[in-house]
Amino acid sequence: MKLSTYFKRAKGIGVLATADKKGRVNAAIYARPHFPDSNDDALVAFIMGDRASHDNVKSNPSAVYLFIEEGEGYKGKRLTLTMLKEDADPELVRKLSRRLPPDCEDGKTRYVVYFRVDAVRPLIGAE
Repeated sequence: MKLSTYFKRAKGIGVLATADKKGRVNAAIYARPHFPDSNDDALVAFIMGDRASHDNVKSNPSAVYLFIEEGEGYKGKRLTLTMLKEDADPELVRKLSRRLPPDCEDGKTRYVVYFRVDAVRPLIGAE
């Protein structure tokens, strides 16, 4: 199953782990990734606020996204990621957002941050 199809269907909780240039780790709850190019499962995007995770990937582009599916047992995915670029266009943020109202004008800067998917592994164990 394509990664984009998996994330369209899957319900659960996602955690993005990042580290700054000194190796100090941060983890935060994040929504399912966006797939800006439906033909390319190797490119994902997340909407990020101007907070620790965003600061970290600007100085250290490596990250891991851990997704835990709802239900019994431990099912899900681990994505190893490398940040490629970001876009601060508010229209793009609104277009991609699943939670923000379309007219959200709270004054907070948000970014669409693009990552290359370097590896996909199950939640527990190896391939």
